[in-house]
Amino acid sequence: MCHDHDSRPPAPPRSGDVAERGTLTLTAPDGNRLSAAYAAPATEPRAGVVLLPDIRGLHPYYVALAERFAEAGLPAVAIDWFGRTAGIAETGTREEDFDWQSHIPQTTPAGVDADTTAAIDYLRSRTRPDLPVVTVGFCFGGSHAWRQSAGPLDLAGSAGFYGRPSLVGDAAAGAHKPVVMIIAGADSATPVEEQLELAATMRAAGADVDDVVYEGAPHSFFDRAYGEWAQACDDAWRHVLALTDRVAAG
Repeated sequence: MCHDHDSRPPAPPRSGDVAERGTLTLTAPDGNRLSAAYAAPATEPRAGVVLLPDIRGLHPYYVALAERFAEAGLPAVAIDWFGRTAGIAETGTREEDFDWQSHIPQTTPAGVDADTTAAIDYLRSRTRPDLPVVTVGFCFGGSHAWRQSAGPLDLAGSAGFYGRPSLVGDAAAGAHKPVVMIIAGADSATPVEEQLELAATMRAAGADVDDVVYEGAPHSFFDRAYGEWAQACDDAWRHVLALTDRVAAG
């Protein structure tokens, strides 16, 4: 599991006012209805973010993270994985007792991409039709963010925290969009060597890969409660925001 139930994301290195925040329901191109959270900055956005959560789906951590991105000047939509198998989350988010174990095996790359498309469309409907959008994922979601570097989605790039190369699979050989890989040096879920091998494969395929390893950092270090990893959190933010700034600049 990526984060404790009470975990919340660290603050970004730049901060502004949040003009809007809340949960909503989106409809994917295949008709699936999914829970999502949206947050928007008070300033005019130049890029947007779709947040791909860990195995728990739309956990409160990701609702808060959408607000953190809005503070950094980026409208963000965090999506839930389980609309197809568990229906819309009754409270808007998945609670601590949600049985994700029985639902995550039913989650498919096609479903992930369809739900991502719904979030991209929503961001552009609220901003402008040509808004560049990146995905930012964690663990299960981080794996799919890396995978999406090779896919047909209308994305400008992707960033993943502590993903699993096995979930990226053969897609790595087709990677062509910019990728950020945030790697925990003491990750007990996925060996660092496997993630660096994935980075090399994607780079050889033509993707611009920014892979950074935080030595000694545990899986899920991106947490405001982990004071000893505050510098790593700040640096991880800088790598992700460098990607959003890059795509915003064209």
